[in-house]
Amino acid sequence: MKKILTKENKALLSELVRTDFKLRYQGSVLGYTWSLLRPLFLFAILYLVFTRFIPLGKDIPHYPVYLLLGIVLWQFFADMTNQSLSSVVARGDLIRKISIPRWMIVLTSSFSAVINLGLNLLIVVILMAINQVPLSSTILLLPVFIVEIYFLGLGFSLFLAAAFVKYRDTSFIWEVIMQAGFYLTPIIYPLTVIENLMMRKLLLLNPMSQAIQDSRHAVITKESITISSAWGETWLYIIPLSLVLTVFVVGVLYFRKKSPTFAEDL
Repeated sequence: MKKILTKENKALLSELVRTDFKLRYQGSVLGYTWSLLRPLFLFAILYLVFTRFIPLGKDIPHYPVYLLLGIVLWQFFADMTNQSLSSVVARGDLIRKISIPRWMIVLTSSFSAVINLGLNLLIVVILMAINQVPLSSTILLLPVFIVEIYFLGLGFSLFLAAAFVKYRDTSFIWEVIMQAGFYLTPIIYPLTVIENLMMRKLLLLNPMSQAIQDSRHAVITKESITISSAWGETWLYIIPLSLVLTVFVVGVLYFRKKSPTFAEDL
């Protein structure tokens, strides 16, 4: 642990994060603004569709904030995994030239996603003020759910980054998984539209569904369905949390196993 947390590693990680964030928008006219515009464009389209044409959110208090928060949290997970997936390959020249902890490259991408999340949450706060969402002390639980999503994303990121070095089809497979995951997670629709109660309950055991619904419950409305309200049992939270832990541990172990041969495989 001391070796990981050396001053040199901290300084290198900080520099990599700054460089990564700058290069991501290099050559773009709008630059960093895109990190805000992407979720806002998606929010605008979905809000228009699901309030004007398919009024799914008409019964949800403060639906615009409800929808945007779900999009922002999903985008955080998507940014982490998508950016980290090719991060080791993209830094191939750096790996060959200097001795750098391989995990630091993936961590750099994850921290860039955290920066984007922070910017996007500012938009959520502004929309909360516009929609006059009443503040509750439970909003302090939001960082807990963000940390949960972070470790889930980091576990997948480590696994995907290591797999992509040798198996480039990983990106296509993950793209399909993410598309399916987006619709299996109650981001654009409320869980109440699912008439099958058992299916509704099972969807909540998905860590992303659980974290997003709990975030909405803590920040926006107590009418947001959670594991506690759907199942009537709080101990079932152990299932999504165990899944997060399992993904993280598997990701770390797989990355540790494959990282010594990255330079040869690139």
